[in-house]
Amino acid sequence: VQLQASGGGLVQAGGSLRLACAASGRTFRSYDMGWFRQAPGKEREFVAVIAWSGDSTYYADSVKGRFTISRDNAKNTVYLQMNSLKAEDTAVYYCATGPGLRYYSGSYDPKQFTYWGQGTLVTVSS
Repeated sequence: VQLQASGGGLVQAGGSLRLACAASGRTFRSYDMGWFRQAPGKEREFVAVIAWSGDSTYYADSVKGRFTISRDNAKNTVYLQMNSLKAEDTAVYYCATGPGLRYYSGSYDPKQFTYWGQGTLVTVSS
């Protein structure tokens, strides 16, 4: 599976962006998909995950109610709609996937994920 993230950019606080992650390979449709982010000097952190069927979604508390993850299996693409952006959302955003992902204690460990996109930079100005 190869992943290509896009849609990052510079936006003012309170604004919106939509990220997209295009995947190659038929196995995309059978894998849960996730978004992570990494700010300068910080560890990579979980943002959101969507089940392979699209029926279940999981969010970090810091983005709950502001971000929405979705997927279109016909287009092999997963999206992250980000609204009400804050300066603390500034980071490089990565999409990721892999088999056997487990939600534990309100988060996903990035070490579980086998495949990663190259990242797209989101900068929120205050």
